[in-house]
Order: sequence, then C-alpha cells, then structure tokens
Amino acid sequence: MEKLNVKIFLFGIVTLCSILLITGPAMARTQFVSIGTGGTGGIYYPYGGGVAEIWTRHVKDVRAVAEVTGASVENVKLAHKGETVIGEVMGDVAVAGYKGLENKFKGKKHDILSMAIMYPNLLQVVALKKNGITNIEQIKGKKISSGSPGSGTNFMAETVFKALGIPPDSYKDSRLSFTESANALRDGTIEVGVWSVGPGTSSILDLATTHDIHIIAFTPEQEKKILAANKEYSAVDLAGGVYRGVDNPVPTIGVWNVMICQASLKADLVYNLVKALYENQDYLIKIHPSASYTTAENAVKYSPIPLHPGTIKYLKEKGIQVPAGLMP
Repeated sequence: MEKLNVKIFLFGIVTLCSILLITGPAMARTQFVSIGTGGTGGIYYPYGGGVAEIWTRHVKDVRAVAEVTGASVENVKLAHKGETVIGEVMGDVAVAGYKGLENKFKGKKHDILSMAIMYPNLLQVVALKKNGITNIEQIKGKKISSGSPGSGTNFMAETVFKALGIPPDSYKDSRLSFTESANALRDGTIEVGVWSVGPGTSSILDLATTHDIHIIAFTPEQEKKILAANKEYSAVDLAGGVYRGVDNPVPTIGVWNVMICQASLKADLVYNLVKALYENQDYLIKIHPSASYTTAENAVKYSPIPLHPGTIKYLKEKGIQVPAGLMP
C-alpha cells in the first residue's frame, strides 16, 4: 500500500512537471497589450486597430487589441490604473493627467509617459447651414454636444468655451459621442456639435453627404484668447474640400495627439513596440492618412510630456537627439 502511494505521488509530480513544461513557458511568453482608443465614429479606433495589428504581427509574443473607450480623459485614467497599458490621448489632456490638474484629474498625478506622437487634431465645430449659426459665441441658448464625457473633445471644448467667456450654464449640452452628435444634428435634436479629431472623420463625412453643413471658423480675436489659455494649442486651418460643401479653408484650433503608456512598462517592451510602429508606418497610413505624422522626428518635436525610456532608446539608436525636457 505504501509503495502504491509513493508511485501515485511520483506520477503526480511527473504529470505536473509535464503540464508546466507544456503550458508554463507558452503562457509566460504571450503578453497582452490593450490600447485605449475612443468611439467608432472618430479616428482613434481605426488608428488603434491598425497599431494593434502591427504589434500582434511584428512584435514577438505580443498580442494587442484596440478597446472602445470614452477617449482621452478616460484613457489616461485607464492606463494609470492598469486597465489598459497604452492610450491615445490629446496633448492637452496628457499634460493635465501627467501634472494632475484640477479640471478633470482632481489634483492627482497619473503614472503615464509619452510613447509616440500620432497626428494633429483639429477642432471642428459643426452646424447645419439652415440653422444660420456662424460664430461660436452663438451657442448661448442653444442645444449642443461638446463631446462624450471623458473625451478629449469635451475637455478641449470646455477649455475653449471658458477662454471665450461662454459660461457652462448658457447652453444645453448633451455630451454625445461623434456618431451620436452627427445623428443628433441630422435629427435636429442639437444645433451645434463639436469634434476634436483628425480631418476627414467618418461621422462628419457621412453627415455632409446628406445635409449641408457649416464648420464654424474662429476669428483672430477668438484664436488669440484661446491660445493664451492653453500653450498646447495652435492656430491652424482646416483645408477646404475635406467635407462636401466646405470648399474654403476654415480657421480653427489644433492640438497634437500622443500615444501614452504606463510609466512602469519595461523599457524593452516599449522599445519593441515603438520600433514596430515606426517601421510599419506605411501600413498604418493605409488605415488612415493622418498616420503620415507618426514619425520618430515628431516624437521629439511635439511630445507634450516626457518620453518613456523605451522610446528614448529607439530614438537614440536612430541618431535623434532627445531634449532634456522630455527625459523622464
């Protein structure tokens, strides 16, 4: 009986070792990387999907997936908490999260660093032509959507409204996603929708195919006030011809998007992810032309917060000097 128990014990040990040999290393090798993007009506989601595909294909033992989220503000919080490890974020929101500014982050600094620069967002304030709204200050007393809660669009819209002296209680804000905003404009349940997104976003393109739209321009005086309130913003023109019926350039406000990551991610992992991203940029451009801005050079030109050591390692290999202000 004793010999039988010993045999059973030894068999169990051998079986357990076999299982560990078969499954243990395989489980340890695969690293899951989640990317916080935005809603399906903007560019973040398809862009993030393209990045996920690049990383899954070209980074050994990595499986990446793009997650639908509330966008920039939520992505900072998700990355900080570890619910995602990568986030697509507008530059002004990245600064607010990194520094822990009061507006959306209640004074709490978030554990994030910059990984790559994506492309510039343009503020696109859209109304239907038939409503006759041609100045942003006409939103007083109107039904609007400033973007979904937790999004960079909502953050930027509120920053712009505050700079222009437009009080929050002077308009009725539905805070809808991009797709919902386009539908609400189409249905007449709102009169103005706000997008902060790369030009040529699908939700506005779709709206413009069925309705005559007007994209509200900012006056030089308004631009001056807005830029004074946020140094991450710049005055830019939305090119004519991007949307049906909008033939002339529209003066507006721009901000760069940044791909953030958890500061605690290993440098080797971030290095491999960044290397694959830049070396497969041509594939990402096929997903959306805005990816033409996703370059190593732009990482040091436009990053609003310090870079991750893994990114710095790659940049130095390419002979790109990293300014002291971008060192973590």
